[in-house]
Amino acid sequence: MSDSTSSKINEKSSKTRQLLGMKGANSGETSIWKLRLQLMKPITWIPLIWGVVCGAASSGNYNWNLENFLLAASCMLLSGPLMAGYTQTLNDFYDREIDAINEPYRPIPSGAISVPQVVTQILLLLGLGLGLSYGLDRWVGHDFPIMLCLTLGGAFLAYIYSAPPLKLKQNGWLGNYALGASYIALPWWAGHALFGELNWTIVILTLFYSLAGLGIAVVNDFKSVEGDRQLGLKSLPVMFGINTAAWVCVIMIDVFQAGIGAYLIYIHQNLYAAILLLLVIPQITFQDMYFLRDPLENDVKYQASAQPFLVLGMLVAGLALGNAGV
Repeated sequence: MSDSTSSKINEKSSKTRQLLGMKGANSGETSIWKLRLQLMKPITWIPLIWGVVCGAASSGNYNWNLENFLLAASCMLLSGPLMAGYTQTLNDFYDREIDAINEPYRPIPSGAISVPQVVTQILLLLGLGLGLSYGLDRWVGHDFPIMLCLTLGGAFLAYIYSAPPLKLKQNGWLGNYALGASYIALPWWAGHALFGELNWTIVILTLFYSLAGLGIAVVNDFKSVEGDRQLGLKSLPVMFGINTAAWVCVIMIDVFQAGIGAYLIYIHQNLYAAILLLLVIPQITFQDMYFLRDPLENDVKYQASAQPFLVLGMLVAGLALGNAGV
């Protein structure tokens, strides 16, 4: 392969990574719309969209017809592009000092996009999210606007996660659990509430499952250790060191997913429980192959290889809960 061909491939790869909002996405892009998309980090929409699918499954009421498909698609738009986009843009806005150290090429610290433009994007995404959630409540005839309340709660949680004075992300435990709950519990509740009635059993189980999401959230802290340390942010890698934090991360992911499997056995969903527990095995394999050996170098590779088994396990749990009528 010639140097010019290799250079073109690397440039294309860098631009793709930039549009997805991935680490190391330094392509020098100047298009305002592509920069706005980068701030919204489309790569982070996937688990929230998947959470809606799991919630629809756990409701036990999803039937394959055009209306239900459109309802689910609208809820995915709400959870992913709108509210996750709002959250990620808000986080970049308040993280611009950290990014100036860790990722100075990102849109805000690099000056590629102005602060007023970012604020406008935050408010627009929030407004569209609130409007769509209210529309979904009206669409399915909710007496209580549960979708709107979930959206408001998610927006507030995103704000206190990123913004002072609370800035939950400064605390490794609280911040990462808030992030884990946002990625697992909130979209799950939205999908369940859209097609059924949200109940305390589902709320508690998904909050428990979010402890596995806490482990996933910790993985994202390894890329910003130096900036976090300089600015006094108490992420787990800063507090415990790289290797210890990596072990805490993988133990939480595996133990709490296995805990959900044990609950499925308790409610006599043995086949689903067996599938869920079997999915933990490849996670452990990839944790040993990549993450535990070099968390700083292999964080993205680990996420790509192991996390699909976690999210597939979420759907298995959702189907089991829907089948059991929980």
